[in-house]
Amino acid sequence: MATLWYDRPRYVYLEFCVEDSTDVKVLIEDHRLEFSCKNADGVEFYNEINLYARVNSKDSREKRSDRSITCFMRKWKEKVAWPRITKENIKPAWLSVDFDNWRDWEGDEEVERAMMFVSHPDAGEGDRKRPPSSHG
Repeated sequence: MATLWYDRPRYVYLEFCVEDSTDVKVLIEDHRLEFSCKNADGVEFYNEINLYARVNSKDSREKRSDRSITCFMRKWKEKVAWPRITKENIKPAWLSVDFDNWRDWEGDEEVERAMMFVSHPDAGEGDRKRPPSSHG
């Protein structure tokens, strides 16, 4: 199972690439993430990650798609770059940086807000369906 991660000013993203996953369990704690699932063939996957820094577990979520499970972890200290996702200064063989989504942060907050609005599981329906304002 390939796992990708990338860093943004407000969130750290971790994507577990498992197609047609079932029995998905994600536990996000302030300093730790626990993940398990089965793939289409019934093979079980389990990962436990001690995170580099504290996250706000109450404002962190996961989203399952047909191809992966993505975890959105809200940083406790926003705008502080994470040089790695793991507390330990080692790179597990199954973990890679998602260079397609890794960018400089300058001007990135609007992009991040838009990404969260589109893909965050709790994006408010009310925000999306605002009636047009009348000028008159």
